[in-house]
Amino acid sequence: MSKKSNAPGIFNTQFITSCLSISLVLILLGTIIFFVFTAKNLSDYMRENINISLLLDDRMDENTVNAFKAELEARPYVKSLEYISKEQGLETVKEEMGADPTEFLHFNPITASIELKLKSEYANNDSIQRILDEVKMNSNVVDVLYQKDLINSVNDNIRKISIIMLIIAALFTYISFALINNTVRLSIFSQRFVINTMKLVGASWWFIRKPFLKRGLLLGLISATVATAFLYFGIRFLKEQEPQLNTVITNEIMTVVAVCVYAFGLIITFCCIYFSLGKYLRMSSNTLYHI
Repeated sequence: MSKKSNAPGIFNTQFITSCLSISLVLILLGTIIFFVFTAKNLSDYMRENINISLLLDDRMDENTVNAFKAELEARPYVKSLEYISKEQGLETVKEEMGADPTEFLHFNPITASIELKLKSEYANNDSIQRILDEVKMNSNVVDVLYQKDLINSVNDNIRKISIIMLIIAALFTYISFALINNTVRLSIFSQRFVINTMKLVGASWWFIRKPFLKRGLLLGLISATVATAFLYFGIRFLKEQEPQLNTVITNEIMTVVAVCVYAFGLIITFCCIYFSLGKYLRMSSNTLYHI
């Protein structure tokens, strides 16, 4: 038996149509994966940009301030910090108010402070309260200011969005599997009589499956490549239009999306072909004419 007789055509109209169909499904799936991971980065970014202001005693000298800053920077929960002197604070107030408060108060009412940003995993009210209790033990900290309601609101919204995104991701994963499975099954359905002929001449199940599986892997590989290229250039265009998105759309996300698209493209296509072929391999010759 020649190899040509037991293998479906490569790069024919049916193959190209299947490739385009699977590529579109993988683009949809890749987009969902992209949004899930981008939402995670965006939530971390929002948490890490919530300010906590530590108001400092006016009697602190430069050495004491530097020592306190070094102590805070060594803490595992600190993402970044910035020291704002009384003079810097006064300049900021002047810009915001359009007036100099020292002209009628005859002294600088602004307190020196350290603006603290926490790592995302610590940016919740329970963790912040423990951190503030620790920070307040330093006698040089006069007061601590932070927006408790804002943190609650951010965390609640992120929690809701995360649940919604996971549900959507699960739903679209199932839909993607179903669409790819239908595309593959239609492709194999058109070859059911070829499969039956090969069975009648004594070909083993593995011998019959082998060319279909090779073709399926090639189909999955090409479809995943097309989908990945489309997603890559689409995300790149998006980042060029909005440079600020570079903060949340990292190279790691793009790599994860590409890996997931290739994995889904190859694994789903392979599994669908393997199990769909099993149906026709177990089917009797008479049954083929009634489906």
